[in-house]
Amino acid sequence: MISLRDILEGSGGVLHGNAHPDLLLRHIRHDSREVEPGDLFVAIVGERHDGHDFVSDALARGARAVMVDRQHAPSLEELSVPVIVVDDTTAGLQRLASYWRSLFDVRVVGITGSIGKTSTKEAVASVASQRYQVVRTRLSYNTDIGVSLALLEITPDTEVVVLELGEAYRLNEVRELCQLGRPSIGVVTNVSYSHLGRMGTLEAIAESIAELPESLPDDGVAVLNGDDFRVRAMAERCRCPVVLYGLAPDCDARAEAIESHGLAGISFDLILDGQRSRVRLPLLGRHSVHTALAAIATGRALDMTLDEILPGFSDPTVQVRLLTVPGINGSTILDDTYNANPTSCLAALSLLGEIPARRRIAVFGDMYELGWYEEEGHRLVGRRAATIVDRLFTLGPRARLIAAEAVNGGLPAVSVIATEDRRELIDLLRDTLEPGDFVLIKGARGMRMEEIVEALRAPDQQAEGVK
Repeated sequence: MISLRDILEGSGGVLHGNAHPDLLLRHIRHDSREVEPGDLFVAIVGERHDGHDFVSDALARGARAVMVDRQHAPSLEELSVPVIVVDDTTAGLQRLASYWRSLFDVRVVGITGSIGKTSTKEAVASVASQRYQVVRTRLSYNTDIGVSLALLEITPDTEVVVLELGEAYRLNEVRELCQLGRPSIGVVTNVSYSHLGRMGTLEAIAESIAELPESLPDDGVAVLNGDDFRVRAMAERCRCPVVLYGLAPDCDARAEAIESHGLAGISFDLILDGQRSRVRLPLLGRHSVHTALAAIATGRALDMTLDEILPGFSDPTVQVRLLTVPGINGSTILDDTYNANPTSCLAALSLLGEIPARRRIAVFGDMYELGWYEEEGHRLVGRRAATIVDRLFTLGPRARLIAAEAVNGGLPAVSVIATEDRRELIDLLRDTLEPGDFVLIKGARGMRMEEIVEALRAPDQQAEGVK
């Protein structure tokens, strides 16, 4: 709950209408579809939609107050709820979040990197919740708006806040998010080719990501991936203690003797604080070891014992990206549709190769924002697919490079189908899948690969309306 008085003071807004300053609002929402009775709706002007067009929808869902910008205020003066008017709603939301953050003595963990941010955020939050009251950014809401909304969920009971910080658009983006959330612990996952099309070079991506460890206070902790040389180098830019995690022998939280058990999870020897422990976790794929190590190292930075940390990995929310779904005709779908880049595609293919299956089938869509690495990145996935899959399907013009390279790599041409027609692809897969098949589905978020997953789910698993 947050009072109208706090909202006005924090946002710098002006109240239009009559309302008592002690009026309490439940949550703050910027998506009218998520509004519930008693919430404040903030009308954000976005790239595609203007939130002011959805004020009536928010009110119909029970919004108790709205925040609008000065330009739209005259057309909304007759509303039956309090109207908070600010010059710019995004800036007003940020001011309010910064103000609200300043009222609470909480420990904030910031997480950034090219890939694995959301998985690491969920793992860290689940681990921390074994001991503390935790607030986390929702889904992959890692922009100034998502971080602001997370900070506004802090209550007097909150002890730890876990924030995913986006790094995809420009330099100083992460630094500004750090000024907003003020993390004392910073986790950096890696530097990779995601968003290369926007940032131009890996060096520019690393520079953006390094803004998190650079922003940590003297008494903070930087948790860095010691297996990524660009991330490891960020230790030199920290004024706080540094903890390295990874497989390298000098890492503070280290894994050895890693085993993947397919859909049954992973196990490894954990070397932590000079002690060796055999650990088995329900995370999918060898690449998940780094997610686990980052969360374990962060748990230690939060003064947690290993006995407190490990139960956090049993939370189903930790496995947010690569999910198993019952498919049609007795098949099993590996749903990894959230997004795609060459590194994550190779990791998903490795997991597919570790699973006993009648046939291993991969479905790849285009990968976006790879810039100058676009052709080589797609071909790299094709070469790896040729060594693992029995059948390969691709969707989109860029993904044709995956198909072509898989054939060059030795996968029979009759086992490869490339198309740019989603409906055709779904029909082909429906005719192809048989009992015991495992099918990996992955592509850029803009390729809407989740629609293919929905179409191939077992009938009792399909959402209403899927045909």
